[in-house]
This record gives sequence, C-alpha cells and structure tokens, in this order.
Amino acid sequence: MKKAFFSIVLLAAFSLFSLATYAQTIKGVVVDAETNEALIGASVVLDGTTTGTVTDIDGTFSLSVKSGDQKIIISYIGYTAKELNVSLSSGQTKDLGEIVMESDAVGINEVMVLASVAISRETPVAVSNIPAEMIQTKLGTQEFPEILKSTPGVYATKSGGGFGDGRVNLRGFESENVAVMINGIPVNDMENGRVYWSNWAGLADVTRTMQVQRGLGASKVAVPSIGGTINTITKTTDTEEGGNFFSGFGHDGYKKFGGTLSTGLMKNGFAVTASFAQTSGDGYIDGTEFKGFNYFINISKKIGENHRLSLSSFGAKQVHGQRQNKSLISTYRNAESENKFNPDWGILNGKVTHVEDNFYFKPLTSLNHYWTITPNTNLSTSIYASWGTGGGGGQGGESSLFNVRLGGDDQPIDLDNIMATNRESGANGAVSWLRASHNDHSWYGVISSLNTEITDNLSFVGGLDLRTYTGHHFYEVTDLMGAEYIYNDDDINEPNRALKVGDKYNYYNDGVVGWQGVFGQLEYSNDVLSGFVSASVSNTSYKRIDYFQYLDSDPLQESDRYNFLGYMVKGGANYNINEHHNVFANIGYFEKAAGFDAVFLRYNNTDVNEDAENQKIFSMELGYGYITKNFSADVNLYRTAWNDRTFTRYYPGTSTTSPIYLNMLGVNALHQGIEVDVKWSLTNNLKLTGMLSVGDWHWANNVKDVQAYDEDQNPIGDPVNLYIKDLKVSDAAQTTGAIGLEYQLLSKSYFTVDYFYFADYYADFSPETVTTEGTPQPWKVPDYGLFDVGLRHGFKIGNFDATLLGTVNNVFDTEYIADATNGSGNNAQTALVWYGFGRTFSASLKIDF
Repeated sequence: MKKAFFSIVLLAAFSLFSLATYAQTIKGVVVDAETNEALIGASVVLDGTTTGTVTDIDGTFSLSVKSGDQKIIISYIGYTAKELNVSLSSGQTKDLGEIVMESDAVGINEVMVLASVAISRETPVAVSNIPAEMIQTKLGTQEFPEILKSTPGVYATKSGGGFGDGRVNLRGFESENVAVMINGIPVNDMENGRVYWSNWAGLADVTRTMQVQRGLGASKVAVPSIGGTINTITKTTDTEEGGNFFSGFGHDGYKKFGGTLSTGLMKNGFAVTASFAQTSGDGYIDGTEFKGFNYFINISKKIGENHRLSLSSFGAKQVHGQRQNKSLISTYRNAESENKFNPDWGILNGKVTHVEDNFYFKPLTSLNHYWTITPNTNLSTSIYASWGTGGGGGQGGESSLFNVRLGGDDQPIDLDNIMATNRESGANGAVSWLRASHNDHSWYGVISSLNTEITDNLSFVGGLDLRTYTGHHFYEVTDLMGAEYIYNDDDINEPNRALKVGDKYNYYNDGVVGWQGVFGQLEYSNDVLSGFVSASVSNTSYKRIDYFQYLDSDPLQESDRYNFLGYMVKGGANYNINEHHNVFANIGYFEKAAGFDAVFLRYNNTDVNEDAENQKIFSMELGYGYITKNFSADVNLYRTAWNDRTFTRYYPGTSTTSPIYLNMLGVNALHQGIEVDVKWSLTNNLKLTGMLSVGDWHWANNVKDVQAYDEDQNPIGDPVNLYIKDLKVSDAAQTTGAIGLEYQLLSKSYFTVDYFYFADYYADFSPETVTTEGTPQPWKVPDYGLFDVGLRHGFKIGNFDATLLGTVNNVFDTEYIADATNGSGNNAQTALVWYGFGRTFSASLKIDF
C-alpha cells in the first residue's frame, strides 16, 4: 500500500515537473505573403524533436515548449520553410504575431493572378480549395477528378474504369458546361466542350493546388461556365535547388515511379525545374491494361526588375484498354468476375487484345510574360499551344463476329475466330477488323490580362482571349486480323480502294473553330466590403472541311465560316459583418453559342443550321460564412435557369426508310440547391470536415410541335411533343455528403478517414426520346456510401526527408452502381450500368534531396 502511494506521489510530482517544464508557450498566426490568407494545417515543429502542432482554421497555433532558447520550424507544402529562434523565460507566453510564408516557386503568384484564383471572405463566389498535400494523401489510384468528391455539388466517377476515363459533374452539369482550366488556360474541347481526363492522366503529379469555383465563378476570361470552374495550378520552378524521387505500387499490378529536379534560382536569373513519371498496371476492370508517361518542365527568367518570362510544357502520353459499353445488372451477376466484367476485350494469339482502347498524347506548352508596368499596373500574357494525336479503338466490319466468345457470354472475345474467318475470305478482303477513330488537333491561343489599381480600393482588369483550333477526324485501320486488305469506297476521290493498316476510311474531315473574346472587370475592396461587375463578349466561328464526301475540285469541300456571338454579364459582392460572419451574393446572365454539331447537322457541309439558337443561362447565388479559431462553415443557395438548350438528332434510315433529322429548340432546365461545407478543429491533433449538397435539378417545360425533316429539309409526318416537364436531370447524384477525419499521430504523420454518401442519382436518358405523356421518372439508382482511409508519414533517411503514403479506397468493398443509362422499363432490370470499383489500395515512398 505504501509502495503504491509512493508511486502515485512520484508520478504526480513528475507530471507537475513536466507541466512546469513545458509551461512556456509560443503562439502566432501563419499567412500567405501574397493574399494574406490564413494557411490551415501548416506544420509547426520544435527543432530536433517530434514535438509539434498544426495551424487552426484561422492560421493560428499554440505550442508548449521548455524555457530557454528554442528554434521552431514552420513548413507548408508549396512554401519555403521558416526557422524562428525564440527565447523564453519560465512561465512566459511569446506571441510571434503574423508569420508570413513565401511561395517556394518562382512566378507562382503571377500564375494565380492569370488563373483568377478566388480569395476567401473577399471574392463573392462559392469556392473549395484542394491543396497538393490532400491530393498526395488521398488520391491513390483514383481518377484525378475523384479528388473532388468531398466538394459540394460534385459527382465524379471512373466511368467505364479505364485509366484516365473518369468524368465529373458539377451542380448537375456535365463537363461541356464546366470550365476546366490549367494555369488559367482553358482545356475544354473547342468543338464540343468536353474534357477528356485521359489527356491529363499525369496532372496529379504536377498539381500545386486545385480550386473549384461553383456557379458563375470568378474567372475573368470569356469562358461561359454554367456549373462552375475547375482551375488547376501546376508547379512552376522551385526557388531552391533540389528534387525528389518517388516509387509506388498498388492493386492489380499498379506501378509508378518518377522524380523531380530543380536548379533553384541561379545567379543569372534563370531557374529550371523538370519532372517525369511513368505509370503502368493491369487495371481493376478486365482488359484495361494501361501504360502512361508524363513530363513537366518549367524555365523561368527574371529580366530586370519589371519583367519575368516563364516557359512551361506538360504532357501525358498514355495507352489503355477501355470498357466502353455498359451491361445489364443480370449480366454482371452471371459473370465470373462480376463487377470487373468487360465485354470489350479479347484474346488474339494467346495475348490480351483491346477491342476498345484509348491512346493519346496532348502536350500543352505556354510562354508566360509578366510585366510590372508601374507599381500599380501590370500585364500578364500567356501564349500557348497544344497538339493532340491519338484516338479510340473499336471494331470494324461484321459486328456479329465480335459476339463470339471463348466460352460463356462473360468471357473474352474469340479474336482468333475472326482471324480464321478473314483468312477464309481470301480475295474478298477482311470481314471484320480493328480500327481507331482519330481526333487529332492543333490548338493555339493567347490570353492577356491588364490589371491596374485606380485607387487604393478600386481596380480594373481587362483583356483578350483569342484561340484557333483545327480538329482532324477520321477512321484508321489498325489491324486487318489475318486479311491483306479491305475493299472500301468511302472516299469519293478514290473509290473502290484496297485499304491497308494505317489507311483512312468511313470519314475524314476537319473541324475549324475560332474564338475571339474580350473581357473587363471592375473590382472594389476594403476590409469590410468587396465586389465586382464584369462583362465579356465572345465570337465563336465554325468551318468544316470534308475530304471524303466531296471531290477535291468541289468548292463545297470547304464550307463557309459561320459566326455566333455570345456574351456574359455578372456581378457580386461580399460583406464581412465582423471577423466571424460574412455574406455574399452574385448574379449573372450569359448566352452561349451552340456547339459544332448543332451547326453542321448531318456531318456534311451542306445541311447547315445557320440560325442555331444561343443557349441562355441566368444564375444567382447567396452565401453565408462563419469562422472562428477552431470552426468554419459556409452555406450557399443557388438557382440556375438554363433555357433554349439545343437538341439535334439525325437518324440515317434504312433501305426502306428515309433519313430523319430532328431539331428541338426551347428545352429548358432548372438547377437549384443548397450546399453546406464545414471544417472543425476539435483539438490540435484532430480535425473534422463535413459537406452536404442537396440539389433539385429537373426539366422545366414540355416542348410542343417538334417537326421531323428529311434530308432535303422537307417535313416528315406529324409533329411530335416532348413530355419532359418535371422529369429529373439525370446522370449525377443530386444529393451528396461527406465526413472526413484527420488525426495527427506525430509532427509529420497523419491518418485520415473519409466517408462519402451519394443519393438521388437518376439513370441517364435522352429528353428528345420522351414523346409519351405521363412517362415516369428514369430509374433511380440505389443510394450508396463509401469509406476511404489514408496515411501520410514523414521521417528521415539519413539527411534526406522522406514521406510514406498509403491509401485504401472503398475499405469495406461496398458493391454499388456508379453510372447508369435508363432502359425501356425505367427500372433496374432494363438499365445498362457500370459498377464502381471494389476495394483498392496503393502505397508509395518519396525521398526529397
């Protein structure tokens, strides 16, 4: 008993001694040097120990230390670490005040200005920031857009599951209506507005930060983004000499390695950074093997005090097998590999052969010039170019041969059978073959933005956005599969050709798109009130050149150029009620030119819709923000009316029926909802995040008297009606939620758990097919929830800093449907679907030198 009592007294005395020893406190607030925004989660460590903490939501920290002379090291990804020497007497609290962190990259602040990065409690838009640390810790082997799934209003999936085949919807809008930008440069396809993420498969390796601006956004260029703007800021050139090397592995043979090397800022004013990475694997889905290589290089040069030049180039060459076609749920249930089943691959000569695949290389190179004209005026200009080569594979000829499989319906395609059939055909040429649909392009542009401070509180931004694009489209024979040629007469200039591998067939045309835009924005800002008014005007022009349907001597081979004017006006204001509360509102209207296919209706140069209707968008939003030392919350209400959506359909007809063309105007949709985003620091070591997004997206009206026309533009039959009013806008979850936990195990070690919830997802359907009154809602996909976990551990290997990363996605191997197309019965039995991935994992090690 005495011994136990003595032990308790001794322990208590030791504890009191420890408390006395660490009764001294260092505190401060860490902010960005350029924006003065608080840096959340910056690491504050006592030099030579594992004692440390991280900054709270408002950038503050408090660290207990021993008395005497101490050194603390403050670090944050993307910023130059700071070492501070502090001397404390017994019981003293030392307030370091505002600690300013400088970027560790040359020219990054100029890039962020060109990219129109929004600032919290100042820019009146709904915004979410995704730092590089979060991408590195949580992405794993997911598709790059999936890092956004904890962002309100976002629905991101892997689509068919091939490498780089992911997609993202924002507030119910597909990528055609979401502006995707890299360093302020728009990358949406110039012809149809889509974003092909496989073109940017290596983007995660070079991303410094991502920002999602929902709704009209703060982008100053003439980009009409309806759902919002996804802006990725890449690394530039490091200010310090050094680099890193990393290597990783994961599920299904996933392997990745790469590195970065930087000269730092040299005495001659030059700085160079280069990165590379290679990724390969078998793919989670059957028959989706992949291999990719990406690179990044930046060369910066400071010229005098007022000029800086920066040359950047980024590219990601890749090839991967695809799962292009959805299947019935019953097909997956009966398949041996269940949710991994893929109908689009086969075996040829004992080797995996991708019937559907994707191969592409689209480097983006830009030369940026930053000119400080006066202390109050600067000019930022980016001249860029992108050359894309590649396309997607598929089947050619007799399609029934691709239904013959090596066993049951769930087995690979018997491609050896096709080869044998082709050989038996002999002089008649190939019966079936493999082909690729090419979408090569050349794209050039310039964005120039002048910023000037009129007064201390008032500034003006104005500039130009010019682009020219030529897309080259054709089918190419890639594998004759045992035959020597294919007879083909698609080319009017060379009929009855014997095609070899590499020859073009079916179609061969160019789409030429021009874009000229001007924009201007007036901004006001003080400590309490900030606001802007903005306007832009753009002209989109389309021209088509067809090399197969017209003789080389025919003037119709090259169409006229058709111009369509669009414009945008928007404005907003943010009011900081006090240090804790702020409110904002924005409103805008714009008209967006119709797409290329809505102008050239039947894939030729003669059936032209010169009066294609502009799509009209009216949007407004209200927001409220609350922030304290340990807690922040943002609430947004939005309403976007999308009117005069253009739907065009061409049905080629058969031997007994005429081709039919439908042009449906006046289709309106309404997207509205509420979004809540929360961050909470419960302790110095434990942080929670939460998100809830509830949308109501539906078609707003029926469309009466839609007339069908034949190929000579003569009316066919009676007009039809579209009964779509109040049917749900489909193909994205209208309700999403997320809860995240981050626990700091050690000064440089973090453990994360994330839960995601998706509901009210309606299977995709085509509104123009709903011609029966009283048609029910499309099939509603079952709700589902997923858990992800991640680990980030920093440590030393000799004198080198090292980081170990590990992720497990879908921890509990939940079975769920991620994508669906509605069937004739509006039910689960007739819907075509893609299942999401089961449990996956990855691990990697990075060593900095």
